[in-house]
Amino acid sequence: MIKILLVEDQQLIREGLSALLSLEADLEIVGEAENGRRALEFLAQRSAETLPDVALMDMRMPVMDGVATTKVIAQTYPSITVLVLTTFDDDELIAQSMAAGAQGYLLKDTPSEELAMSIRAVAKGYSQFGPGIVQKMMSQGGPAAEARVLPSAIAALTTREKEVHGLLGKGACNKEIATQLFLSEGTVKNHVTSILGQLEVRDRTQAALLAAQWAQQL
Repeated sequence: MIKILLVEDQQLIREGLSALLSLEADLEIVGEAENGRRALEFLAQRSAETLPDVALMDMRMPVMDGVATTKVIAQTYPSITVLVLTTFDDDELIAQSMAAGAQGYLLKDTPSEELAMSIRAVAKGYSQFGPGIVQKMMSQGGPAAEARVLPSAIAALTTREKEVHGLLGKGACNKEIATQLFLSEGTVKNHVTSILGQLEVRDRTQAALLAAQWAQQL
């Protein structure tokens, strides 16, 4: 059972999401909050065993917005995955939420079946992005950022690093990469750290986007 915390300032939307997701046998709504402060208060009252697995996070909220809340959750509750669900596909908001630690970014017009599948995916460690979001993320750095990471940087990776990088591009988490390549999770983590340094990107999401981008061009 995947436990979910809904963080959304509009009551009707919270009620609608709760009703829709409750129809899924493997999803359970364990809490609702109308803003980030309420969400953190809810989490502070839970034991480690009863914390939600996924926080479904709106971005624009009063009192404490989604970006600030995501950052606190990522730093304080690393076992919780944040999946953004918002009306806005603003480039800056996407960048801010990813930098804060969100694992995915969806728009509120996402069909309920796709939303349920995305929740299951991020709970397993995969990244999930709505249509057009990946393209926006790729373009956020502009020409200067693209110039810093050339195909030669990817070509310079070792054979094993290329294998790890390719699986990152498919959304695999460290555990899944370790299983597929018959490595320990610690070894995979070391490879990922090395890849981030060589490609001069700040996190695994950017590395995964590069892997997906170059895979499409080969």
